[in-house]
Amino acid sequence: MTREQETALRNFEARVRQLMSAHADLLRENARLQGELEVCRGQLDEAHKEIEQQKRNYALLKTARMIEVSGDDVKASRARVAKLIREVDKCIALLDV
Repeated sequence: MTREQETALRNFEARVRQLMSAHADLLRENARLQGELEVCRGQLDEAHKEIEQQKRNYALLKTARMIEVSGDDVKASRARVAKLIREVDKCIALLDV
């Protein structure tokens, strides 16, 4: 082998080693990033579950607020029902005449 060929072969070997080293580094980096991605996906799933739970809680709270009757509401409802009963009584009395 000539001197030029030996030099070219050594250069080629050095480049191949650099390429193999870079490949190994990229494989390690890829594995690390895949791990981070899985962690992020897990966090995202947890966040979605939490959002769905909060939506359900909100819907239940809205329903409870609609059903909830305060003391003032009861008084107003009773007064309204009493007024309607008086009006019905008046109408019945007019029909009896």
